[in-house]
Amino acid sequence: MHIRLLAVGDRQPSWVDDAFGRYSTRLPREWKFQLDAIPTVRRRKNDRSRQAMDAEGASILARLQPAEQVVMLDEGGRQLDTKGLAGKLSDWQSDGRDLCFLIGGPDGLSEACKQRADFSWSLSKLTLPHGLVRVLFAEQLYRAWSLQTGHPYHRA
Repeated sequence: MHIRLLAVGDRQPSWVDDAFGRYSTRLPREWKFQLDAIPTVRRRKNDRSRQAMDAEGASILARLQPAEQVVMLDEGGRQLDTKGLAGKLSDWQSDGRDLCFLIGGPDGLSEACKQRADFSWSLSKLTLPHGLVRVLFAEQLYRAWSLQTGHPYHRA
């Protein structure tokens, strides 16, 4: 199983890149984990239309493989504790398909992306900056893997 993260936002502060890099390089090599950043569509001030979100959604959908399992990160999704995430990760691994996680842009994910998703995961009920979501995602994925494998990083 290969895992990748499709995330809207191609420019992040250096602290995000540093922290995300620290955790993503700890992930198992056989996952061939990769980040695929999609440029944020420009928005006009006070523009409440869904055009930008739909354009970002089209870019996301164009990069998805038909057989991939898709997990969207969304504040309205299902919250998991660490053991629950480790269990879901085991389920996804057992399925055998490649796995793709989605992080939307400033307005979230388009309706088309939500319909394509197989699972919706919430890191928190809080609204979080996208850079912080990347870091938390990578750390939690690493923590779930460490729990699965008995690695001492997760001390339950």
